[in-house]
Order: sequence, then C-alpha cells, then structure tokens
Amino acid sequence: MVHVVTVVVGLAAAPALAATVEVTVDGIEPLPSSLYVALCQGGLTEAECRMGRDAPVSGTIQRIVFEDVAPGTYAIAAFQDENGNGRLDRTSLGLPTEPYGFSGPPERTARPDFARARITVREPGLSLRVRLTRALPRR
Repeated sequence: MVHVVTVVVGLAAAPALAATVEVTVDGIEPLPSSLYVALCQGGLTEAECRMGRDAPVSGTIQRIVFEDVAPGTYAIAAFQDENGNGRLDRTSLGLPTEPYGFSGPPERTARPDFARARITVREPGLSLRVRLTRALPRR
C-alpha cells in the first residue's frame, strides 16, 4: 500500500507539459488595422478557435507567441481586421473580404479545413509562418 501512494504522489509532482508556439504572419497590408491570430483545436470554427491574440498592425510581418500550450493537434487561423469590428468580414456567399490565412500548405484551392491546416505541438514548441491572402480584390 505504501508503494502505491509513493507512485501517486510522484505523478502529482510531475510538471505539466507545455509548449510555445511562435507564429510569424506575413502578407499583412500596411494600413491602420488589427491582426488576429487564433490557435484552434478540433476545427476552424469560431467556437474551436478560442485561444487567440490580437495586436495593432505595425508592419507587413508580425510575430505572435502563444505560451503554455498543451501538446496536441491544433491549427492556426489569422486575419487582418481592417474595419475594427473584431470579425472576419464576408460576402453574402461567405467569401472573406479581409486578408486571412491558415497554417498548413500555402496554396488554397478550396475552403480550408482542419485536416489540411493541422499542426502538431510538442515540447518545447514550434515556429511557423502563416501568409495572409485575399479571396477577392480590395474594393
């Protein structure tokens, strides 16, 4: 019985695993706006992209860091909020009207999905690049 308690206490004292995810976003348009970057788990919907950061745009390339991320499978979603409403604006057909990007392969031939955008986070972490693009020309 004493041996079992020792094992349980030893496990409880083990440090929690955590990683750092550094995201470099490029393709930012140089205009007064905000950059939003989210770490998504399980999908790319707003509900699944709860861990987010935002920052005023300060150049065409910016770095956003997520600390204490539990190891696992995630995706990165990013967009440039040009009108300050805190959301990625879309047309009535659902096409983004502001610059946006995801982790995974840079070429997009269809609506992005979690499987193509997924990344694996392990200790101590990783660095990756996300390029913002436009679905439609700027009006």
